[in-house]
Amino acid sequence: MAEQVDVVVVGLGPGGEHVAEELAGKGLRVVGVEKNLVGGECPYWGCVPSKMMIRAADLLAEAGRVNGMAGEAVVKPDWAPVARRIREEATDFWNDKVAVERFEKKGGILARGAGRLERAGVVSVDGREFEAERGVVLATGTRPAMPAIAGLDDVPYWTNHEAIECDVLPRSLVVIGGGAIGLELAQVFARFGVEVTVIEVGERPLMVEEPEAGDLLREVFTKEGIKVLCNHRTTAVDMDRDAFVVSLEGGKSVRGEKLLVATGRHTNLDGLGLENVGLDPKARFVDIDGQTRAGERLYAIGDITGKGMFTHISMYQADIAIADILGKPGPPGDYRSLPRVTFTDPEVGAAGMTEKQARDKGLNVRIGHADNSASTRGWIHGPGNEGLIKLVEDADEGVLVGATCAAARGGEMMSMLALAIHERIPTERLRHMIYAYPTFYRGIEAALKDLQPKA
Repeated sequence: MAEQVDVVVVGLGPGGEHVAEELAGKGLRVVGVEKNLVGGECPYWGCVPSKMMIRAADLLAEAGRVNGMAGEAVVKPDWAPVARRIREEATDFWNDKVAVERFEKKGGILARGAGRLERAGVVSVDGREFEAERGVVLATGTRPAMPAIAGLDDVPYWTNHEAIECDVLPRSLVVIGGGAIGLELAQVFARFGVEVTVIEVGERPLMVEEPEAGDLLREVFTKEGIKVLCNHRTTAVDMDRDAFVVSLEGGKSVRGEKLLVATGRHTNLDGLGLENVGLDPKARFVDIDGQTRAGERLYAIGDITGKGMFTHISMYQADIAIADILGKPGPPGDYRSLPRVTFTDPEVGAAGMTEKQARDKGLNVRIGHADNSASTRGWIHGPGNEGLIKLVEDADEGVLVGATCAAARGGEMMSMLALAIHERIPTERLRHMIYAYPTFYRGIEAALKDLQPKA
């Protein structure tokens, strides 16, 4: 006999944990299913610890910019306090005791193990069955996607987990993958004195964003001594005594003491029993409607929905699902202004569509650019002022559909542009705002002027 409950949440990453805690706190009988750590990727290996590493690395870079600007500085990198701080944040060696107690204090029931859908509203966990009267919420997230590279399965490579858990720095590091995770970690390790090589199969780093942003990062990384090899496909990996040997198409090879594979993420949908509720078990994502519903008494949130593999997406969808489960549905999900940030230095903040995506959609596109380093604030800032702003306008509608701020504080600068895209604020109205001087975000005004039709 299945145990009767109100809600079952399968996967207690940030979004799933939020759903489970909120509904349990409102008096519902909630079962949270998690086979790994309650809290998921973000607090233990993802958003939080990686940004701690980035903060430390950025401090080193800023200290190095003192010379010629504010006196003289001698910078001596030390990884020990970084590793210690990460372990403390991860609740002492990746322990979720605090998160579990918080959930259970709200009345939640934790079921350790892998959840599987048996039929509509019914989830099994290691032989125990729960039937949810109000609904099942799927929030199983992703795991690192491993490319098909000869020899990779036979060597002790790193994923982002091992990189975050590192307490002793290697002398050298090879990173396969020039996406956000690979680039962030590459810059961190390089700023702490590690010799770093990034291998990217595409023509530039950060291929999912605007070409100008990827080209800027390649230029900055090269100045910092990071080797960035683009248009290079990895064909094989082997060990030569204590070093990794990464073979590339064309006969070239790269060596490193450690190897980090950062080639994307794969959704955790296998073994979930999707076929038992009428869904395709081979699909990459779960289709949802505007209220995150995926079927009868079934919801899906986070990475597995294909709306964006970001913590803020899972939290956004979690609130939508909570409201619907409580019988108080709000506005449907709106992803047109999807904001995201790659926390390199400079940061790459983006929202909405890229120029290519807008053109592929058939829009009449108009582009506006501004060079942050040429602005007054950029000149004042001095070293580390590299950056750009790019605006993508639907010229027929006269509204922004995409924007990129690749600059110091680029993620923060994106806030007003994400709002403009979300609310479809006419670009003509944006042009007539007052922009504080001298600020980085004043560059948006310059980009808007560049966006105007040329006489």
